[in-house]
Amino acid sequence: QVQLAESGGGLVQAGGSMRLSCAASGRAFSIYAMGWSRQAPGKEREFVAIATWSGGRVNYADSVKGRFTISRDNAKNTVYLQMNSLKPEDTAVYYCNTRAIVGGGPLTDYWGQGTQVTVSA
Repeated sequence: QVQLAESGGGLVQAGGSMRLSCAASGRAFSIYAMGWSRQAPGKEREFVAIATWSGGRVNYADSVKGRFTISRDNAKNTVYLQMNSLKPEDTAVYYCNTRAIVGGGPLTDYWGQGTQVTVSA
């Protein structure tokens, strides 16, 4: 199994910046991709950004494109989300996700516990 440790959330004013980190750990796993989703109160969880591990391809939700940047450090099994020009609408619990193969098994999704990001007006 893969464990994910998220950090970097907190309170920030509109227009400010914040950087989230997520480190993956476990036994004999191979990462295919890591990314971020978020869930605001009363809303469904939505995709934010994703990065593949080998080719470094990235994809963003339209709502964050141009403001957020996803990056990864393969040697550290860590993914980052740099968030700039934050808006109150970005307020949500942000979840780290990895798609990985563990112990020769199938490609499987694993999720972190989430970190709260609050953007004040």
